[in-house]
Amino acid sequence: MTSDDIGHMIYLVLMLAVIGSWVFVQNRQSLGKTAQQLAIWVLIFLGVIAAYGLWEDIRGTMVRQQAVMSDTGQIAVPRARDGHYYLTLTINDTPVTFLVDTGASEMVLNARDARRVGIDPQDLAYLDRATTANGEVQTARVNLDSVVLGPIHDQDVTAWVNKGALEQSLLGMGYLQRYSGFEIRNNELILTR
Repeated sequence: MTSDDIGHMIYLVLMLAVIGSWVFVQNRQSLGKTAQQLAIWVLIFLGVIAAYGLWEDIRGTMVRQQAVMSDTGQIAVPRARDGHYYLTLTINDTPVTFLVDTGASEMVLNARDARRVGIDPQDLAYLDRATTANGEVQTARVNLDSVVLGPIHDQDVTAWVNKGALEQSLLGMGYLQRYSGFEIRNNELILTR
């Protein structure tokens, strides 16, 4: 919780206390009815707080996901709230979410995703190096048996496992060049094969 959130919470609690005090003073003759009305307002207030707190989760479930349009042979990927495009590929029967990075040369797996698709990062020989925005990192070349995106099946796809601290696996040009074209239009990344 940030300091702004704490400040908003304190403001709301103080406002509720002031309004509650005023209602209590105005209705001191009928305390039973006042307590009932106060309980109703507290429940309404808690409901609003719960809805506000859960809004990001609710909104996240309503956000459009990637869609495969088989009639046009295209895949549409909506832009995420953070301004990036994320694409979920099935690698060796395991879904892996990638950050689409046209500045990256290759498909790069972080250690966590490599483990999930059946590659043990401890057993790899990190003989190659890559230059990133955070400096140079060691990488290991791997071949993925199966990469699936909707109706598109690729086999024996070259990827790299990053030995450094990579939060999100990257989908770079090495994979994107398998498509005949890609463009960004109306806040969507459109891949055509």
